[in-house]
Amino acid sequence: MEKRRLGRTNFLVSSVGFGGIPIQRVNQEMATELLKEAHNNGINFIDTARGYLISEELIGNAMAEVGRENFILATKSMNRTYDGFLEDVYVSLKNFKTDYIDLYQFHNIKTMEQYNDLLKENSALAAAKEAKKRGLIKEIGITSHSVDVLKLAVETDEFSTIQFPYNAVERQGEEVFKRAKERDMGVIIMKPLAGGAITNGELAVRFILENKNVSVVIPGMDSLEQVRENAKPGLDGLPLSPEQREVLEGEAKQLGTTFCRRCGYCAPCTVGIDIPVQFVLDSYYTRYNLQQWAIDRYSAQKIKASDCIQCGECEERCPYDLPIMDMLKKVASHY
Repeated sequence: MEKRRLGRTNFLVSSVGFGGIPIQRVNQEMATELLKEAHNNGINFIDTARGYLISEELIGNAMAEVGRENFILATKSMNRTYDGFLEDVYVSLKNFKTDYIDLYQFHNIKTMEQYNDLLKENSALAAAKEAKKRGLIKEIGITSHSVDVLKLAVETDEFSTIQFPYNAVERQGEEVFKRAKERDMGVIIMKPLAGGAITNGELAVRFILENKNVSVVIPGMDSLEQVRENAKPGLDGLPLSPEQREVLEGEAKQLGTTFCRRCGYCAPCTVGIDIPVQFVLDSYYTRYNLQQWAIDRYSAQKIKASDCIQCGECEERCPYDLPIMDMLKKVASHY
């Protein structure tokens, strides 16, 4: 497996990593088999999050059998307070059955306000630095779906890595990746299959690995076949053939008219709907086979897709001219 340096962390990570969202669908026996297969295929980077239900526990139990020393481990917290973030670190350590985590990331910093709050005194970032000082975590990273947030983050020395969606449909992060490489920051790619919308995983991963500013791509995997398919581009190092590129670009073109890129330009909604979140949740419902997980989170929202009043202001602001009102109707119909 090709190894790439994860920026200033100096970790040598497999170019293809193991994304930890779908593993929550399998039992412990299969989770262990998945990590064994990943290890056998040269994958040494795992990325998950506190918010992915039992993902951390499944991975922790699997690593106890496969070997903690075989993996560079990354997870994430949505907690934005000092005490809450530290508490999450300790929970993660317990779940993983380890005494250190290689990379702990701030999960989905969505807005400039959230980013600025992160930099304040006694914030979650201060907690992360304290955890690093104690040896509980080795490096600090940040994830976002906002290019503007990461444009600021890469100009600081607060974070060793960034994580952002990138695939044949969503290419808006390319300049940020270039700047991160110049600043010696690791670049972790999430959503390589555009939330499951792209059907050919091998071609999607090959496309991403052609970008040498990328450190590691983390497709989610819940079958041994998926592990082998996703690992193949990192093992043979081959770029897309002209025929493969045509297939992938054709699929991306088909997705273009109704695909939410989560840029956030549609906000603020007149009635307060978090519009991108509705489409993210629906992708878990329709593509990831996590219907109950999506239903629980959709139902827990105070304001949801079904509350749309069809004012159309979001559509006027969307840079991709998406039919947002019809898309929200479709989301609401699933619940």
